[in-house]
Amino acid sequence: MSTIRNRTTLLAATTTAVFALALTACGPDGSGTRSSGPETGSTSRAASPTASAENAGDTTDGGATGGTAGSKNSTGSGSASDAKSASGSGSGSGSASGSTPACTTKDVAISAGYQGGPPYTHIVLTAKNTSGHSCRMNGFPEVQFLESHRENVPAVAKSKPGAPVVLSAGAPAYALVRLSDGGKDADTEPVFAFSVGLQGSSAPATVKAPGAEGIAVDSTKWATGYWTFELRNGADDF
Repeated sequence: MSTIRNRTTLLAATTTAVFALALTACGPDGSGTRSSGPETGSTSRAASPTASAENAGDTTDGGATGGTAGSKNSTGSGSASDAKSASGSGSGSGSASGSTPACTTKDVAISAGYQGGPPYTHIVLTAKNTSGHSCRMNGFPEVQFLESHRENVPAVAKSKPGAPVVLSAGAPAYALVRLSDGGKDADTEPVFAFSVGLQGSSAPATVKAPGAEGIAVDSTKWATGYWTFELRNGADDF
């Protein structure tokens, strides 16, 4: 019996010791588990500022983008307003000249006269508006002197005026035309009448050459200026 009691006591003591050890083992694990909680919390807190920074960055980018978009919108509206204003004023003046019909050879009387004295290397074309209404002289005269040269006399770019030439009723426009360089050995041909067309007009006009003996033209030297209100020093010197 005493042996059984001793065994029972030993078993109880062993069980108690094992139970105590189990509790001790659970204690550190519990502490470890509690410790790991703050570590996770620390990780979360560490991640939180990053997330906050990212969010702040997004907000900043968004703000910047918003600001840029705002600027674009304001610029866009500003441009739209400016464009409307510019377009309005531009259209006003543009429509004024744009609505004026192009002069045709029926609207103007074209004549030719010598420019300067001998050797008569230039003539001046005068186109007087006889239509009774305003019309616009487009570009330069389309001059053809010879039947053997059907192409138009080339225009000199520097003589182009800065604004459209709109002729009121009875007003004239002018264009300088070079015939030759006046050299003794120039290869010229006599011309007594020639054709002048207007850009925007289908039928050319026949113009009588000045002088009883007509004019002498050189196809390698001839050139024409643009229609202008008056001949200008420099721009029409060619």
